[in-house]
This record gives sequence, structure tokens and C-alpha cells, in this order.
Amino acid sequence: MSGVQSTAGDVDVDLRQLFASLARNWLRLVLFSVAVTALAFVLASLATPQYRAETRLLIETRESVFTRPDGSGENERPILDEEGVTSQVEVIGSTDILKQVAKKLDLASLPEFDAASEMSTISRLLVIAGLKSDPSELPPEERVLKAFREKLTVYRVEKSRVIVIQFSSADPKLAAAVPNAIAEAYLDFQRGSKLESSTEATDWLKPEIADLNKRVKDAEAKVASFRSQSDLLVGQNNSALATQQLSELSSELSRVRASRSAAEATAQSVRQALKGGGSIDAIPEVLSSGLIQRLRERQIQLRTDIADLSTTLLPNHPRIKALNSQLSDLDAQIRSEAEKVLVGLVNEASNADLREKQLVADLNRLKVESGRVSEEEVELRALEREAAAQRALLESYLTRYREAASRQDRNYLPVDARVFSTAIVPSESYFPKIIPIVGAAFVGSLLVMAIFTLLKELFSGRAMRPAAGARVTPVEQVAMPVRRAANLPEEDAPQAWVEEQEPALAVPLADDDGEPLMLVDAQDYVAAAEQPAEEAVPAPTHGGISIETAAEKLIAGGAARAIFVSPEGDDAAATAVLVAREVADSGLRVLLLDLTASGAAAGPMLDGGRYPGITNLLASEAQFTDVIRADHYSDCDVMPVGTADPARAMRAADRLPIIMESLTTAYDLVVVECGPADAGEIRRLVGDGTEVLVSFLHHDDEIAYVADGLRAGGYEDVILVTPVGHHLPTTPQPTRSAA
Repeated sequence: MSGVQSTAGDVDVDLRQLFASLARNWLRLVLFSVAVTALAFVLASLATPQYRAETRLLIETRESVFTRPDGSGENERPILDEEGVTSQVEVIGSTDILKQVAKKLDLASLPEFDAASEMSTISRLLVIAGLKSDPSELPPEERVLKAFREKLTVYRVEKSRVIVIQFSSADPKLAAAVPNAIAEAYLDFQRGSKLESSTEATDWLKPEIADLNKRVKDAEAKVASFRSQSDLLVGQNNSALATQQLSELSSELSRVRASRSAAEATAQSVRQALKGGGSIDAIPEVLSSGLIQRLRERQIQLRTDIADLSTTLLPNHPRIKALNSQLSDLDAQIRSEAEKVLVGLVNEASNADLREKQLVADLNRLKVESGRVSEEEVELRALEREAAAQRALLESYLTRYREAASRQDRNYLPVDARVFSTAIVPSESYFPKIIPIVGAAFVGSLLVMAIFTLLKELFSGRAMRPAAGARVTPVEQVAMPVRRAANLPEEDAPQAWVEEQEPALAVPLADDDGEPLMLVDAQDYVAAAEQPAEEAVPAPTHGGISIETAAEKLIAGGAARAIFVSPEGDDAAATAVLVAREVADSGLRVLLLDLTASGAAAGPMLDGGRYPGITNLLASEAQFTDVIRADHYSDCDVMPVGTADPARAMRAADRLPIIMESLTTAYDLVVVECGPADAGEIRRLVGDGTEVLVSFLHHDDEIAYVADGLRAGGYEDVILVTPVGHHLPTTPQPTRSAA
């Protein structure tokens, strides 16, 4: 596998070389553009000038409130919506109107309207060869209409009721006369349509009115005849007489029944008062009698006299006895009069009962009569409705007939359009515009020739160069410890590893042409220098696994997190980058989180740019989408250190487990480069499926001490990884500046 993403090709486009071809061929470009421009100038100068004029129509209702027919409603007015105006555009461009204008202006006699009279030599040759139809085969009228339509433009101004009629011609006077003639012909056409509509209306209404007059007379005669035959006399409120009498008799019967009931109740109360010996003074009918009132007054007077005399005379005095005798006679007379009142009340109740019976008999008779009248009224109302409908239709027809006849007689037929801008004779031609044509020809020819030159240079291969990777700065070669002898005695085993360093390898910073070397070029140079010409020597023996083995171990073990500790600092931070790219090349989603102080891991992946990262995320200055970026040389994603204040970011270090959990959910593997760290410092980064790896360039006591410290901190399966012996691909890789 490769730690750097491969490309589809081995070469890039050299943009500087590509565009330099334009400078080398500038004379050819200019000469070609000048030639085309001169040709365009000659053609534009020889072209026949064309003039254009336009007439504008406004579609609106010309009918006023004073002349509008009374029977017209909103739904009968001309349609002035978008579809209606568009329809008028089609009417203006109709064949009938164009024929009328062509005949009026005698366009058939003009050469520009007859294609057969002005055929060029090329056109005649095309006709002879059968590549073009012969205009002379068409009738003269069709040739004129065809040329007329080619020069005519009729359109509606968007979001308005304005119609524009444009016409172009070599004759400026004709260019102004044609649209004015078309507008006039359109108005005459609309006026004729309204006149024809009014004439057709009067011709159709006249016999209809005569027929309706006869039908109305017949319907009204049927109503009168049926009313007289059925004896349906009409009383007040246009109701039948029998129905009205029945209503009145019902009211009278109710009154009589109420009077009888009142008389019987009063007689019963008087009878009970007389029979029981009670007072009859509380009965209104008794008190209303004049005789009883006088007797009561006399009774009161006698009692007053007896009371006065009792003060001087004894009860047995003849005078008092006489007064008492008179008082007794008065009581008897009052009771006798009350009995007479009772007899009168009984007689009144009897009379009311007889009247009630008579009214009931009359009411029953009128009910039968009213039923018969109601049945006949149904048929009568049907005849009246028919007569009313015929009368209303006749009145409507008469109104419309008078309106149509009056408009026809007075010749008042307003057209729903008016010309508000007539065409005037143009003084300047709209074609050809020499300056715009010449300018467009120069720019277009220059652009076409430039594209042709660029394509020629590109296909020739002169603009191609080998693709390259990212630029790097030379680093100091790290010497690896080697075994002095393989068969030393056991007593000399501790001294088996010695601190012999191989000579530092000088990495050139530029190639033979002076161009700076890219990262992969320098690494290829190192790899080539470490092997003889025949075959490469195997990787030196050390105490750790290789990049490929570490990537395979993480993939096979299903690790979710890989924590890299680099005791040697930034020099060994490249191990995490190479492992992350190796795993990403296998198709997994990988993110590298750089927690080094200097950003040594993310810098090469992002070409050294400073971007928001983990510190910005911890300081709540950015979101996940702002801090995750793509590796420029692989499918791996990167979260750099960031640009926020580290002290402020570390105050929110408790959020690291949450961030790691979110990243683990989104990615198959999260690789964390921690730099020099111990077991306590990485505890916030550890979770389920975590592998701890120690990266080194050469194995020494410090590496062993760090590994033992991590094992003592609870991380038993610590893996040692080294990039020594890892070979990058020999194919050059592109940089961001490559085309």
C-alpha cells in the first residue's frame, strides 16, 4: 500500500508553458483577427441598410358608463386578461389583415417582397442543384406574405396590455407606413366584427320578438280564462276570496268561544255566591248593574241613619225598628237583582254557544271550498309563471333589440383598442451596426485563434510535464542502531547494541534544472540511496512493526481509535500520518487528530496551512464542519491543532471524551497523534476499541521506558511502530498547484 494517494496520470499540464505559446504566436493571432475584422467590415459596408419602425396598441375597454348597454354585465365585457391580449396578437398577424395591408400598399410591386425577382447567382445555382426550393413555383401572393411575415414582428409587452407592431424594410417610409396600416386594418377589422355582430343580433331578435309577442298574449289569455272558469275571486293581499273568508271566520270563532267561556265562568261564580249566601259585591257584573248600585247607596244611607239614631234612641224604638225593616228589604232586593244578573249571564252564554255552533258549521263549509281553491290555484300559478317568463324574455329581447338597432343606426361601435404610439419614419438604420460587428468579429476571431493555439500546444505534448508532490524541507538523517555481531557470547549480550551511526545522507534540495524537489522526490532519493543498484537491502532490524503491519493490525482488529505516542517528538509524528493514509487507502473512513504542540502531523497533510482545529472546537469558536479538512494527498480527513489560545482550549479539556465519541461514531478509525505523552495524559482519549502505539525512529532505552510506563498505566498491549524501511510509491504525486 501507499501512504500517498495515487493519481490517474503521471503528467500534469504546465500552465506557464501552455500560455507562453500565445506570446510566441502573437503575430499569427493578430494577423488572423485583423483579416477577419477587415472581412467583417467589408461585408457590413456592402450590406443593404435596414430600417425599423413600430406602432403600439393598447388593449382596453372603450365603452363608457353612459353608453354601455344596461343588460351587459361583468361577464359580458371583453376579455382583457393575459390570454385575451395574446389572442389579439394572433389576430393582428392573421393572413386576412396582412393581405389587406399588402393590397392597400401594393407590396407585390416592390422587389424586396418578391424573392423570385432578386435571386442571386448563388441562389440560382442552389436551385438548379436542388438544394433550395425555387421561389417562382409559389404564387405571387404567397411570396409576398412570406416576405411580409419575415419582416414583421408582433408581440405583447410582458405584464401589460400593450401590443407592439414592428416592421423592417430597406425603405424607411415603408417601414413606418406598414405598422400604421396594420394597426388601422386591425381597428377596422374589430369595428367590422362588432357591426356584423350587431347586425346578426337584430336579424335574429326581430322574428323572435314577434313570436314572443304572440306567446305572451296566449299565456295571459289562458290565465284569465282559467281564473273565470274556476271562480277564483281575488280578495285583499292577492289571495283567494275563500281563503280570506276562512281566515276571518276562524278569527270570529275564536272570539265567540272566548266570550262564551267568560260568560259561563261569570254565571258560575254568581250562582255559587247566591247559593252559599256569600257576598256578591266582588262580582264585577253585579256591581255594574245601575239598580244594584242605587240600592247599595240606599242601604249605606239607612245604616248611617241607624247609627246616628242609636246614640239617642234605644234599639226597640219604633224609628230604629222602621229603619232596620227598610234595611232588610234592601238586602232582599239586592239579592233579587243579583239573580236577574245571573239569568242574563246564563242567556248570554247560551247565545254564545249557539253562535259558536253556527260558526263551526260555516267554517267546515269554507274548509272544503278552500281546499278546492288551493288545488286550482296550483294550476293557476303554473299558468301565471309561464306567462311571466314569456313576458320577461320578451322585455329582455326588446331591450337588446333597441340597443343593437340604436348602435347600428348611429354607427357607434367602440373598438376595445387604441393606437397610442404611431410609427414615424426612422432616420437611422438598425442594421448593419458597423462598429459592434467589427468589434465582435475582432474579439471572436482572437478568441477562436487563441483556443486553437492552446489546443495545438496541448496536443503537441510541449505543455506537459511530470507530476510532482508537495515541497518539503530537508531533515536531518536519523541514524539507526545496528547489531555488531550475531554470534556474540551471552556475557557480551548487553553490549550487542552500540551507538554506531551511519553517515548522514545528504538529500538534495533541487534537481538538475534548479527546480525544488517535492516531498516524494526527496523520499525516493533517500530510498534509492539506501539500496544498491541491483536490489534493495531489507529493512534494518528493530523492535517494532512496520507501517503496513500496523495498518493491517488496526484493520483486522476492528480498532476504533489509534493513540500514537511519539517520545522522540515531531520527527516521529509522521508515523501516525503514514498509518492513517495506509488505512484510508483500504477504503475505510479515517480521521487524523493532531494534538501535537507544533502541528507536526497535520502540517504535511495540509501543505503547512493554518486552519481552525481541535483548539477552536474546545474553545467553542468553531463547529465540527469548520475544523475537519481533507488530506491533500489521500482520502484521509484531518483535524489540525487549530488557531485558538491553547490555555483557553485546555480549560475545556473535559469535552475531549465527548468529541472523541462523536468522531468515533462518524469514522471507522480515529488516529490521534499525541506527541511525547504518558499514560495519564492520554486517558481522556481512550475508549472502547482503542489501540495504543508508540512511534520511534530508532530503538533505545527511552523508547523502552515509555512503553513500560504505558503498560504500567494500564495499557498492556502497547504496539511499537517505526517508519524505517517504509518505501513510498515511485510514481510522482501532484501538488495542489498542479493543473
